[in-house]
Amino acid sequence: MSPLHRHNPAELSPPAGFTHAVTATGSRLVFLAGQTSLDRAGKVVGEGLPEQFETALANLLTALRHAGGSPADLARVTVYVTDVADYRRHAHELGRIWRRLAGRDYPAMAVIGVVRLWDDQAHVEVDGFAVLD
Repeated sequence: MSPLHRHNPAELSPPAGFTHAVTATGSRLVFLAGQTSLDRAGKVVGEGLPEQFETALANLLTALRHAGGSPADLARVTVYVTDVADYRRHAHELGRIWRRLAGRDYPAMAVIGVVRLWDDQAHVEVDGFAVLD
């Protein structure tokens, strides 16, 4: 049984690509550092937001798997973007990328617009935490 329980109250707007609340009963927390679209050599790859999002999410999931977790263990994810309007324009494509890499068990999520990220070429950064049994 998963240590996470997802709650989407009928009184709130139906969630699309996130869960309103997640409760956790697991015993180990995994805090995941922000990941951008850096390749193994430390270079930003991908020109546009969708390509960078896919790599950043894959990097986050790689770190999670190395810590013993899986995408279903994600309790909270924050997406930082340098252009929220661009994120909204690509929302359906980003959702497809999420489902392909992480499945349909959505964590509690937020998308936050930022002026810039650590690497000037980065358009998106993803961080979060997971709860493991």
